[in-house]
Amino acid sequence: MRTTLAVMKRELGGYFTTPVAYVFIVIFLVLTGIFTFSQELGNFYERGQADLRPFFSFHPWLYLFLIPSVSMRLWAEERRGGTIELLMTLPLTPWSAVVGKFLAAWAFVGLALALTFPVWITVNVLGDPDNGAIVAAYLGSLLMAGGFLAVGACVSALTKSQVIAFVLSTSVCFLFLLAGFPVVQGALAGWAPPWLARTIAEFSFLTRFEALAKGVVAPRDVVYFLSLIGVALGANAVVVESTKAG
Repeated sequence: MRTTLAVMKRELGGYFTTPVAYVFIVIFLVLTGIFTFSQELGNFYERGQADLRPFFSFHPWLYLFLIPSVSMRLWAEERRGGTIELLMTLPLTPWSAVVGKFLAAWAFVGLALALTFPVWITVNVLGDPDNGAIVAAYLGSLLMAGGFLAVGACVSALTKSQVIAFVLSTSVCFLFLLAGFPVVQGALAGWAPPWLARTIAEFSFLTRFEALAKGVVAPRDVVYFLSLIGVALGANAVVVESTKAG
């Protein structure tokens, strides 16, 4: 645990030594504001409802492009610069390095998400929202971000190019999003057995997040995201271990 926290502290501090962290946070906050309050998109004021559904409904699509920009550097940069060999010579296990890097990235994204609190304040000023449901939606958003990050970190460990890591991470996460889409399910209905279509839909980020965004904290949805994070980080550790062995 001590080595994991040391890696996490090192990585988290590294985010703020370059302008990348501040650019990410600004872009995230600006885009969430535009998508939420724009009359053509979020329609926040015109809906006449005191909730944050317009705010959270765009999170999966924002994360699809923004999260890979965070995860792409986690291991690809280490491999490109040759520092991964140096990292692996330190007295820590690959698992500690993987978890430490992931937790740093997750904490960074969590900070960006926490900075959206003025939107929460706004809806409380304008009406009487169900704040319990909003807390559940924030939890769901954070868990979904963790899922995106874990997948992106695993992909990043497979390549030395941040660009390739970004493209591959976005593509894989896009598949996770589309798994529960009516278009995909409709296409599967034509040839796949019902159980297979249902199984694929169960892996959809959208399907899982929609319930949490409505304030319904179902244990199966929380377990899904935590399990996905665990499996992706386990695969990440295997890749890093093979790199060390090579």
